[in-house]
Amino acid sequence: MTTGAQSQRFSSRKILKNKFSNPFAEFPREVGVLVFASFFVAVGFGIISPTLPLFARSFGVNNAQVGAILSAFAFARFATGLISGKLVDHFGERLVYSFGIGFVSITSFAAGLAQNYEQLLIFRAVGGFGSSMFSVAAGSILLRAVDDDHRARAQSLYNGSFLVGMMAGPVVGGALSVVSLRAPLIIYGFLLIAASASGAILLRNSVLAAKPTATQERATITLKSALALSPYRSALIISFITSWVLFGMSRSILPLFMVEEIKVTPSFMGLGFTITTIINGVFLMRAGKLSDLNGRRYSAVIGTSFVTLFIIALAFTTKPWHFIAASVIVGFGGAFLSTTPSAIVGDVLEGKGGQVIGLFQMSSDAGAMVAPIILGFIADHYGYRPAFLVTAVLMSVAVLVATKLPETRASHLGQSSK
Repeated sequence: MTTGAQSQRFSSRKILKNKFSNPFAEFPREVGVLVFASFFVAVGFGIISPTLPLFARSFGVNNAQVGAILSAFAFARFATGLISGKLVDHFGERLVYSFGIGFVSITSFAAGLAQNYEQLLIFRAVGGFGSSMFSVAAGSILLRAVDDDHRARAQSLYNGSFLVGMMAGPVVGGALSVVSLRAPLIIYGFLLIAASASGAILLRNSVLAAKPTATQERATITLKSALALSPYRSALIISFITSWVLFGMSRSILPLFMVEEIKVTPSFMGLGFTITTIINGVFLMRAGKLSDLNGRRYSAVIGTSFVTLFIIALAFTTKPWHFIAASVIVGFGGAFLSTTPSAIVGDVLEGKGGQVIGLFQMSSDAGAMVAPIILGFIADHYGYRPAFLVTAVLMSVAVLVATKLPETRASHLGQSSK
C-alpha cells in the first residue's frame, strides 16, 4: 500500500512537472512545429531589418527609393492575401507553408546577389508573395489545431517565438554587416531553408495540414459567410486599427516626433522600444491565458483601452520619461491585442477557410501601409500631436467595437456565436 501510494504520488508529481516544464504539452504537435519554424523565420527577418536599408542605399538611391524596398514587400503581402488563401484551400497548408517559405528563401538569395537597385526591388517585392503564402497557411493551421479554450495561448506561443527571434536577429545582422551588406540576406535565405524543410518534414503526417479532400474543399467557409458574422467583422476592424498604431504610427511619425520635438537621442528612443518589447514578451502568455479563460471581449477591451491610453500619453508628452511610461503601457496592451483578434477568427471559423484568414491578414497589412501615409500628411501640415489625436480617436473606435463584441468561445456559458 505504501509503495503503491508513493508510486502514485511520484507519478502525479511527474505529470505536473512535465506540464509546467513543457509549454507545448497541452497543444497538438502542429503548434510546436509552427513555433519552431517561426523562430528561424523571425531570426532571419531580424537579421536583415537593420541592414536592408543600408544595402539599398549602397546603390546610390535616395530615401524614398530606400523606403520603396520596404513598402514593396509589404504591398505584395497585402495584394496576394486572398490568392494565398485560395491556394491553402486547394492544396492544403503543409504544401503552401513549405513552398511559401522556400520561395522567400530563393528571393532572399537573389536579393543578396542583386547587382543594382532595380533587381533588389523586384526580388524583395516578389518575396512578399511567399511571405503571404506561409503566413496564411500558418494561421490556418494554428487557429484550427486547438479548441476555443486554448487558441489564444497557442497564438501567444507562436507570437512569442517570433518576438524572441526578432530580438536576437538584429545583433547578428549588425555583426554580419561589418563583413558585407549582402551577407544578412544570404544568411536569411539559409535560415528560411531550415524553416521550410522543418515544415515539410514535421508536418508530413499531419491530417490537419494535408491537401483537403473534394468534400472538405466544397465545405470550405466562404468570405461571404464569414463577413456575415459580426465577430469576424469586429476582428478585422480591431486588427486594422491595432496595426495602424503598432506598425504604422510607431514606425513612422513616432521616431520623428521623439527626435525632432522631444529632442531625445536615437539610442534613448531605442530604449523605449526595447522596454515595450520586453513588457510585451513578459505578458504575452498571460494575456493569451486570460483571453482563453475570461473571453475575447475581456481581452479586447483591456488591450484597446491600454493602447488608447498610450496614444493619448504620446499626444501630451513633453519630457523623455513620459515616453518611457507610454512604452510600458503599450507593451502591456499590445500583449492582449497580439492574440485576441486572431483567436476570434479561429473561434468562428468552421473548417478550412484560407481566404477568410487571408483577408484577416490583409486587414493588418493595410493598417501598417496606410497609417504612415495619412499620419505623415497630418504631421506635415498640422503637427505630430494632431496626428496622435486622430489616431487616438481611431483607437477609441476599436474600444467601442470591443465592448460590443459577443463571446465567441463555444464553451463559455454554453454559448457560441458560430
